[in-house]
Amino acid sequence: MLLSPTMLRIEAIRQLRNPYTLAFTLAMPVAMYLLFGASMGYGKLSVGHGNASFYVMVSMAAYGTAVAMSSLTSLAATEAKQGWGRQLAMSPLTATGYAQTKLLTAVAYAALSLVAVFVAGMLTGAEADAVWRWFAAAGIILGLGLIYGLWGLGVGLFFSGDSATALASISMTFFAFFGNVFMPLEGVMLDIARFTPLYGFVALSRWPLTEGRLTTGQTDEVWMLVLNVVVWVVLFAALVVAGARRSRARQ
Repeated sequence: MLLSPTMLRIEAIRQLRNPYTLAFTLAMPVAMYLLFGASMGYGKLSVGHGNASFYVMVSMAAYGTAVAMSSLTSLAATEAKQGWGRQLAMSPLTATGYAQTKLLTAVAYAALSLVAVFVAGMLTGAEADAVWRWFAAAGIILGLGLIYGLWGLGVGLFFSGDSATALASISMTFFAFFGNVFMPLEGVMLDIARFTPLYGFVALSRWPLTEGRLTTGQTDEVWMLVLNVVVWVVLFAALVVAGARRSRARQ
């Protein structure tokens, strides 16, 4: 069996009952948007093809997607190491089906986080000069956000215990602070930010609004942002491989 609707439903409900999941993947991105995008006086200021509220909304939606993907995939890796595979062997569900269930759950929560932030934006004055910019930003966020599933999987395989899930999501918050996500950076801090894991992803998510133009007046070339994403995908994949080898060695 490649996919079990029953397990998918149980997994979705289980995560809804998990206060940690609700806080970090749903509540926190919305709260951050309301704090930095809706309640501040600069929300109506023009930014690119929209306003500052739209800019912050996209940033927080991208952050929430990265957190959802990394935390839920790290949880899957931790469960697998704890012997869940032996339980699967007693059921019709294959290991591939288990992985698909976990991935679909992570994608669903990433999409739910994005929708929650976008709805908050719609209700509080986030604006773009064309509707397609909303859909383009959402598509980029969900499409590229999948790469952070590799980060979560690698962390879950490499580190032992429930701390792996916390590390995967908390590290995303750390990357966001130093990746020009939560607040505009400039000077040396901006130069450093360009090499961090979230910079390229979030900047590409903002592209339909800003077309690469920063609040400092500088412009990021699209190839630089794509290169950032590609390099981190390779590094995340290497972490998954290293984590898998470490996990097998412990066993």
